[in-house]
Amino acid sequence: MGTAIQIRNVNFAYGAKRVLHDVTLDIPDRQVTAFIGPSGCGKSTLIRCINRINDRIPGARVTAGSIHIHDIDIHRPDLNLQELRRRVGMVFQKYNPFAKSIYENVVYGLRIAGVKNRAELDDAAEKALTSAALWDEVKDRLHTSATGLSGGQQQRLCIARVIATEPDIVLMDEPCAALDPLATLKIEELITELKQKFTIVIVTHNMSQATRCSDRTAFMYLGKLIEYGETLQIFENPKNPQTEAYITGAFG
Repeated sequence: MGTAIQIRNVNFAYGAKRVLHDVTLDIPDRQVTAFIGPSGCGKSTLIRCINRINDRIPGARVTAGSIHIHDIDIHRPDLNLQELRRRVGMVFQKYNPFAKSIYENVVYGLRIAGVKNRAELDDAAEKALTSAALWDEVKDRLHTSATGLSGGQQQRLCIARVIATEPDIVLMDEPCAALDPLATLKIEELITELKQKFTIVIVTHNMSQATRCSDRTAFMYLGKLIEYGETLQIFENPKNPQTEAYITGAFG
């Protein structure tokens, strides 16, 4: 199993406030890695470093350390940010389809990349919607507004929009937080399917979800990586007392 993402001694700050402290871990290729920990512990900040989406926040910066994706330094000066974000897609907590048709949502990234051939766009849309377990539900209304879909369908549409550009890595920041239990189950089943093709990193506040979905789990607290390992080991035999206290509900 190769390494998809290599994070070394990463420190991060919003202005003068340091929020990540010397975080180091390797994220394996084509597995699901979950980040758990109490609110404000730095897990969302860390995954947003992976596609440099934090760059959009004034004063936010990596102050030390490095992140490599398949051996490429994502902070090197000649890096194409648009290409990085195509290779490292992101699904957010609140589903955010564009005010466009279902079809135009899915092919949006491809159009941005310059794809104009209709047959190619049609093929990509069907593949992405099928991979997102949505094709059968929407194939007869592709040109109706995406905002007419249910919440769970809108989140799966956002996943289809990300995977249509064929990224290497998909980041998911609490993708089920705004969904009901049935929609959550569908997303979890989808995550298990998608790891056959993609490396997936998921932030979740739901520890049961981490046990169901992930191969490896990282526990963070106060901006530090406390423990990282195979999910079964983290939940059944944690090595760090802080990890044990969190997963047993003693704090958090």
